[in-house]
Amino acid sequence: MSNSLSFEQTRWSLDDLLPTTEGPELDQRLEGLEAAVTQLEASRDQLSPDLAEEEFKRLMAVFEEINAIAYRLQAYGYLWYAEDTQDEDALAFRGRMDRLLTEAQNRMLFFTLWWKGLDDEPAERLLAVSGDNRYFLESLRRFKPHTLSEPEEKIINLKDVNGVQGLVTVYQMITNAFTYEVEIEGELKRLNRSELMVYARDPRPEVRAAVYQELHRVYAEEKGVLGQIYQYIVRDWASENLQLRKYSSPISTRNLANDLPDAVVDTLLEVCRENTEVFQRYFRLKAGWLGLDKLRRYDIYAPLRASDKRYAYDKAATMVLESMRGFSPVLAGHAQQVFMDNHIDSEIRPRKDTGAFCYSVLPDLTPWVLLNYTGQISEVATMAHELGHAIHSLMAAEHSPLTFHSSLPLAETASVFSEMLLLERLLAEEPDPAVRRDLLARFVDDAYATVMRQAYFVLFEREAHDLVREGQPTGFLAQRYLENLHDQFGDALDVTDEFRWEWLSIPHIYGTPFYCYAYSFGQLLVLALYRQYQEQGEAFVPKYLKILSYGGSEAPAKILAEANIDVASAQFWQGGFDVISDMIAELEELS
Repeated sequence: MSNSLSFEQTRWSLDDLLPTTEGPELDQRLEGLEAAVTQLEASRDQLSPDLAEEEFKRLMAVFEEINAIAYRLQAYGYLWYAEDTQDEDALAFRGRMDRLLTEAQNRMLFFTLWWKGLDDEPAERLLAVSGDNRYFLESLRRFKPHTLSEPEEKIINLKDVNGVQGLVTVYQMITNAFTYEVEIEGELKRLNRSELMVYARDPRPEVRAAVYQELHRVYAEEKGVLGQIYQYIVRDWASENLQLRKYSSPISTRNLANDLPDAVVDTLLEVCRENTEVFQRYFRLKAGWLGLDKLRRYDIYAPLRASDKRYAYDKAATMVLESMRGFSPVLAGHAQQVFMDNHIDSEIRPRKDTGAFCYSVLPDLTPWVLLNYTGQISEVATMAHELGHAIHSLMAAEHSPLTFHSSLPLAETASVFSEMLLLERLLAEEPDPAVRRDLLARFVDDAYATVMRQAYFVLFEREAHDLVREGQPTGFLAQRYLENLHDQFGDALDVTDEFRWEWLSIPHIYGTPFYCYAYSFGQLLVLALYRQYQEQGEAFVPKYLKILSYGGSEAPAKILAEANIDVASAQFWQGGFDVISDMIAELEELS
């Protein structure tokens, strides 16, 4: 990497999506969408089991074009909103696009319904000429048993955009507007959530306690509204997916979308539940380092040294890119492209969306990355994580707009692997055993947050969906969540009562139910892949790059077969926990 490159903490540019929301380019996109949808509609009477292969290929090209325009418009609406979640113009544009794209989706619904309804023989004939879109089309047919009539599907689309999607937006607006007041060194600070959670890793135990108490105080004050929003979302999920679509369980909906059998996900979650002692062992070890008889829930991310080193943004970006370059210049080049195209928003601003994400729009567009960079080593790891997502998309850029997005089970592969490369670099440059201990401990902290914490969110969701259908109130859900925490931590941790409201602060269980097991899946998968890298060295790199290059063009199980991984095996998932146990053993030796 050239030493002349420098990186500044800036706001992103959305010009590559749309130069402006008022002008000829938006009009051209909307006109192109209308023309393509009209063209597809004109083919309705031609659709039959005997449809010619060349005509099917033409219709698929039109279908692909419609989706490409829709992805662009939808992305602009969301990313503009993420810049400022209270901006009325952004909200209005996002709402307009949601309505317009739902209308377009309804008008082309007949095409996907026809495809799902085909018998296997004509479907196989057309699949043979579908090229890169084959897996996308195969995936649509997985949903055949759960697909309703065209009028019913149209009603559901309209219901969602004005109903459950609206509820999720209201949840985001309410919670992103929250501010928190904490006294730090005699000064009362008024913070947003990203700024507040910096202090969750503060060396002072009283500050850590104050942070979590304030976070949950604010959410608990709105428990009535936030709890009711969740109840409505869960009831809607049940009404559509259990009553109408006849899925066997609430989580089965997500599993089918992920192309994972229910049994695989059940095995993953059960192996996580059986390994709670792994992290309990670590928390007991960490309590000793901190001079405590027992950790409190406030303390699980506590730093081991009083000095918490900060990294300038330029230094962080350089470290991340160099760690990737040491593994593969191809990866580093893709990550660098995000900076070069000004597709990264890392500033801390009022009303900006909290947390971090990567948004991949189209194969020919560099993804957009949102960070709230504060300088901690955890934020450097977050940068590596989100740039890993961008790398995954750019590695799959040869695929169509319908197949370049990774499936959810593999979506964390490149992101977590990028974090591992960063850790490897930091450990290689650090001779001090105490600092090495701190780096390893921080990784185990993050592994807990990614594996066990996320798995237990989903274990809670599985129960919560049943409880809501039984008519249980929000307070009962909160009590069960608290008991969920006690099961997770055993006697290794003290958990205070206000953590019963923690689930209200987890956006994924509102916007994408049962999403979170993908983090557990991804982290344990990457630990297995990284162990292969340690054993095989340079020979592993082409295999890893090939896995990323698939994007979402093949089934997860087939892609992972490239690495000799059987996701149905409890032994495989246990292997990920064994790697974590080995790290904890090394920490015990460094103590």
